[in-house]
This record gives sequence, C-alpha cells and structure tokens, in this order.
Amino acid sequence: MKKHLALFAAVALSFGLTQACTAAPKDWVGKELPALGVDYMGKAPDLKGHAAIVEFWATWCPPCRKSIPHLNELNKKYQGKGLVIIGVTDEDKATIEKFRKGVPMEYNVAIDKGGKLSQQFGISGIPQAFVVGKDGKIVWEGHPAALNESVIENALK
Repeated sequence: MKKHLALFAAVALSFGLTQACTAAPKDWVGKELPALGVDYMGKAPDLKGHAAIVEFWATWCPPCRKSIPHLNELNKKYQGKGLVIIGVTDEDKATIEKFRKGVPMEYNVAIDKGGKLSQQFGISGIPQAFVVGKDGKIVWEGHPAALNESVIENALK
C-alpha cells in the first residue's frame, strides 16, 4: 500500500509540475510593457530606452532552472549593449536567496508580491519570457529556451 501511495504522489507531483510549467499567456506582442510594480532584490534597473527580457519563473520549476544558464549567457553577451534581464517570481526573499546560493542568477531578480504582475500578464504557467524593445513595446513572448539572439539583437536596434 505504501508503494502505491508513493507512486501516486510521485505521479501527481510530476503532473502538477508539468501543468504548472507550461505557459499560455495573453498575447502581448506589440503592446507597451506595463509598469512592473515589483520589489527588486538589489537596485532597480532603468528600463527607459533599454531592451529587456522579463521572465516569470520559480525556484521549484525544473524548466525554469534549466533556462537560468541561458539567461546568464545572454546577460553576459548583451548587458553591455543595453539589455536588461529581470527574473520575476512570487516567492519570498529568503527562498530566492537560498536558491541563488546554489544557482547563480547573474541578472536582476524581482519579487511579484501576491502574483499581481503575473495575473496582469495572464501567466498560467512558467517559465514565460517577454522581450521588450527599446521603445518599450513587447516584441516577443514564449519559453526562454526558445529565445534566440536575433530577437534580442532586433530589440536592441
């Protein structure tokens, strides 16, 4: 009986994580990036006149953790050219700090208290990223692993 319960729990947990990590937000391409209204862990970045990636993520989400090295690389390559990356989560500061000790995030991290920004964007699953052009309009949305450098280079123009 214990084996069956453990198997059921593992399957349920797996299914829950799979469901939580798929994304289907509202269509934001072509729209203005709204005010983020988040609490930054560190100094708030200046977004005016900068291209940006805004990514919704969580410490418990395996696909989110897999996308962090990709975002770190993009940050290294494009930060000097004006790209700002912000990872947005609704988790608490202590959880994020503990996570970041083991998994470095070399870009801005922000807390979306109460998930208000996530709700505004219509995020139903994570990770979900949005690329914003220098003009403040969203030019791309999708899974951060699918984000290629040509999208970023176009946003930086």
